[in-house]
Amino acid sequence: MAMIELRRIQRRYVVGDIVVRAIRGLDLDVDTGEFVAIMGPSGSGKSTLMNTLGCLDKPTEGSYVLDGLETSKASPDEFADLRNGKIGFVFQGFNLLSRTSALENVELPLFYDRSGSKIDPKARAKAALEEVGLGDRLDHKPNQLSGGQQQRVAIARAMVKDPAFILADEPTGNLDTEMTMEVMSLFQELNDRGVTIVMVTHEPEVAAYTKRIITMRDGAIVSDASVTDRRRASDDLEDWKKKHAALAVAEAAV
Repeated sequence: MAMIELRRIQRRYVVGDIVVRAIRGLDLDVDTGEFVAIMGPSGSGKSTLMNTLGCLDKPTEGSYVLDGLETSKASPDEFADLRNGKIGFVFQGFNLLSRTSALENVELPLFYDRSGSKIDPKARAKAALEEVGLGDRLDHKPNQLSGGQQQRVAIARAMVKDPAFILADEPTGNLDTEMTMEVMSLFQELNDRGVTIVMVTHEPEVAAYTKRIITMRDGAIVSDASVTDRRRASDDLEDWKKKHAALAVAEAAV
């Protein structure tokens, strides 16, 4: 079943006397349970596509059906509700509130819930943090957490409202190799449980952890292929730790 259906999507911007065609008649389907990477050089249209998928911007022309709902016909309030209720966002810069705990950061989206559902915010946030392996860091503030742990908090925040899919924008861009593999291992675990993930990245080694890679250029999709030799981030992380442990022992022996 298609979670995302884009048909003949176009997005044009007027800059002075120039019309910029950021997306040109794009078609795309993403099924429930997929893990998709979107790649492309600067100016390829991937950021515009991300804004469209995230209901941050409406296309100039075309149809976007999200989880069975046509977004182009939504009023501004309905559009905002779609964005807040159907999509969990994960950003490169974490976007955590610096003076609040991990638990309070994850609770935050629930305070803006207008669905009328009766949810205990604290219990739901705690469960989301436990799901990403941070059940023992509930009261820690961002400056007390590593970069990888901060991104885990951001992922828990994205998941706390049980969205239709997670949209991740360069989620490992600020992380070192070890933390990158740690976060990608978590994404793979979530996807194995059925969570749909769409991720924008410029790193081929990160895209190799997904199931499908879409490459854009000049506002169009130029390739769309399954990952045939998919890597497991947890295996790579274990190998990395063994290698660096061995190096540490060798250096200590010198």
